[in-house]
Amino acid sequence: MLERIFKLKENKTNVKTEITAGITTFMTMAYILAVNPSVLSAAGMDGTAVLLATCIASFIGTACMAFMANLPFALSAGMGLNAYFAYTVVIGFGYPWQVALLAVFIEGVIFLILSLTKVREAIFDSIPLSLKKAVSVGIGLYIAFIGLQNAGLAVDSSATLVTITSFTDNFNTQGICALLTVVGVILTSILYIKQIKGAILIGIVGTWVLGMICQLTGIYAPNPEAGFNSVFPSFTMTDFSKLGETFGQCFNVDMSAVGIFNFIVIIFSFLFVDLFDTLGTLIGTSAKAGMLDENGKLAKIKPALLADSIATATGAVLGTSTTTTFVESSAGVVSGGRTGLTALTTAVLFLISMLFAPIFIAIPSFATAPALIIVGFLMFSSITEIKFTAENYTSAIPAYLCVLTMPLFYSISEGISFGVISYVLLNLVCGKRKEINPIMYVLAVLFILKYIFL
Repeated sequence: MLERIFKLKENKTNVKTEITAGITTFMTMAYILAVNPSVLSAAGMDGTAVLLATCIASFIGTACMAFMANLPFALSAGMGLNAYFAYTVVIGFGYPWQVALLAVFIEGVIFLILSLTKVREAIFDSIPLSLKKAVSVGIGLYIAFIGLQNAGLAVDSSATLVTITSFTDNFNTQGICALLTVVGVILTSILYIKQIKGAILIGIVGTWVLGMICQLTGIYAPNPEAGFNSVFPSFTMTDFSKLGETFGQCFNVDMSAVGIFNFIVIIFSFLFVDLFDTLGTLIGTSAKAGMLDENGKLAKIKPALLADSIATATGAVLGTSTTTTFVESSAGVVSGGRTGLTALTTAVLFLISMLFAPIFIAIPSFATAPALIIVGFLMFSSITEIKFTAENYTSAIPAYLCVLTMPLFYSISEGISFGVISYVLLNLVCGKRKEINPIMYVLAVLFILKYIFL
């Protein structure tokens, strides 16, 4: 049956290889089960509900990828998009998290429609490659900055807006947590450099264990009133009823408190990042697997994008941020995964993970912060693909502004806005009108109108 469904022999693989690859993929991306509840909890969402929604959405999306596209790619709540959800839309703009979920749901539906038409290719082709890479780099810095904040390493400063924390003040709480994050970053970096499978997940667990040791020895002293809880998990059964706190809440929204133009901008920001992140991941991972044709295209990209859009819309209904294809899928591909059986294996493991919700939820922020910082590094590495030579300044400067503004303005959408507007203006003024796709004019005008009317 597996041979008939996944065409294993045709893809020169076997059941053992595919299952091993699926487990490898899960190990490299399971950190999201600890990080996503931590990030979305900052938006006021229940951590257990977020974890359950993430597990189910990951299962559905990855299973769709397996059966619809027969590709070895896994999906889960995307890094960067969850940060935009929590820290920009909810905390920054002050909107209820239900509004953000509705935006994600609509974005998923739009993505579904775009995946069925050629509009998606038109939008994708209109954006210069330098800006596509810059979005990834900027999100990487943005995520890393959030990691520094969650760890208590980066704190407010009246003189410089932000500064490094004092390790000696409140050492038994904030100080030791910040120090453990530094140790966690070093530990995770070493594991990643040595190409240990599941390096990020092992880094999270290792840092968490060090925290437990610190609590047992009295170095870390829990202070719940100050936000420093015990790092030991409560071994209880998963409360599946918690899912009711987020399920369907994207349709329980009072739109009178949200300006329609603001809401459209939020939807577009989710759509933009999801669109290019997904396409970039699919093409990049497919290249490693040798799945691209002679023109560099992926034959099964339409069903893959359909699976991605279904996962996003479903995830929003369940109660999690945008579900997208993970670049960590390349770990399974490197391990020999070539068909949907790899994806199906990963999907089942996500479903099983729901049973361990209390453990994932108990993981402290100082243990997940190193994961954010290292994931930020992995996304930042795309900067080497941006050409900063004099003849490319009209592309390089907008890319630079896009990267610069995301972390400093604490907003992914602002980075995209500055990148698009500056690209159009610089190329227009510098006599490079032919470099500008007509759709870019439309995007630039929309972003300018946002600043005028918001």
